[in-house]
Amino acid sequence: MTSYKIALIPGDGIGSAVIDATWEVLTKAASGAGFALDGTSFPWSCDFYEETGAMMPADGIETLRGFDAILLGAVGWPKRVPDSVSLHGLLLPIRKAFVQYANIRPHRLLPGVEGPLRAGAFDILCIRENTEGEYAGAGGRVHNGTADEVAVETSIFTRKGVERILRFGFEQARKRRGKLASVTKSNAQKYSMVFWDEITAKLAADYPDVEVANYHIDAMAARMVMAPESLDVVVASNLFGDILTDLGAAIQGGLGYAASANINPERDAPSMFEPVHGSAPDIAHLGIANPIAAIWSGAMMLEHLGQAQAAAAVMGAIETATGRGIGTKPGEHKTTEITAAILAALN
Repeated sequence: MTSYKIALIPGDGIGSAVIDATWEVLTKAASGAGFALDGTSFPWSCDFYEETGAMMPADGIETLRGFDAILLGAVGWPKRVPDSVSLHGLLLPIRKAFVQYANIRPHRLLPGVEGPLRAGAFDILCIRENTEGEYAGAGGRVHNGTADEVAVETSIFTRKGVERILRFGFEQARKRRGKLASVTKSNAQKYSMVFWDEITAKLAADYPDVEVANYHIDAMAARMVMAPESLDVVVASNLFGDILTDLGAAIQGGLGYAASANINPERDAPSMFEPVHGSAPDIAHLGIANPIAAIWSGAMMLEHLGQAQAAAAVMGAIETATGRGIGTKPGEHKTTEITAAILAALN
C-alpha cells in the first residue's frame, strides 16, 4: 500500500481544532481510496516560542525535509508574540527554504453558501508569488527610538522569480478556461512592476492559447467585486496576492472557506497546505471554528500527492455538507458537527 509521510503543524488558536478535523477526513478518504497517510505532529507555535525562544527548533527545516507534504493549521497569537516574530519564525522560513514559490488560493461559492455579492457563478484561481517581492525581508532601521529614525523595506523582484510564477500561472490557465490576469501597479511603481509587465508580455508569446489581461491592483480589487465571473486565473506579487486573496475569501463567503497551497512545482522539497483564516484566538475556546477551509486545503494536498480520486471525494463531501446547510453560517454549527457531516458524506 502506498503511504505518504505528512508533517502536521497545528500551530496556534483554532489551528489544532481544524487540523484534527482535517486529519480525520483525510485519513478516511485515504483508506477508501487504498492508500495511507502517516502523520507526525509538531508542537511549533507561539506556545513553543514562549517556552524556547524560537517558533521552531534550529533543525526544524531539515526535520520537515523528509516529509511528502506539510499540513499547517494556523500561526500567530499577537497578544503574546508579535506577528512579525511568529510569521518570520515559522511560516515564511518554510516557504522560502522549500522554494514554495506558488501560493494557490481557489475562490468560488460552495453549494448552500451565500456570498455578499449579487454574482455567484465565479471560479477564480489566485496565484501569488510566495518567496520574494514585498515580503523578502530586505531592509532595516537606523537611529532607533530617535526623532531621526528611518525604516527601509526593500521589495526584491528577480527575473527568475517573476518568470517562474507567471509561467506557473500560464500553465494553470491553460488547464482551466484559458484566461490569465496579471496584476501590478506599474503606473506608480516604475521599476518592479514595469519589470513584471514586461516579463508577462514576453511569456505571453509562448502561450498563444491563453488570453492575457493586465490590471492595476486597484482596478483588480474593483473587478473582483463588480465582475468576478469575468476572471479565471489571477497572478500577483506577494503583497498584492495576499490582499486580493482576502478579498477573494470575502466574496466566497468568508475566511472559513478560504483554502491555500504553498507549492514547490519542481517537487524537490515538500509543499505545504493551510487554511487562510489564521489562528482566531478570540474563538479558539468556543469549538465553533469552521474546518472547511482546512479540509479543502487537505483536498488540495491529496491532489498534489497524485491522489485525485480521494481529493475529489473530499471536495464532494464538503459540497454535500454545505448543500445541506451544514457549515454555511458562522457559528451556527460546531466544528465537530461540520466534521461529522463531511465524514458522513464520504461514505
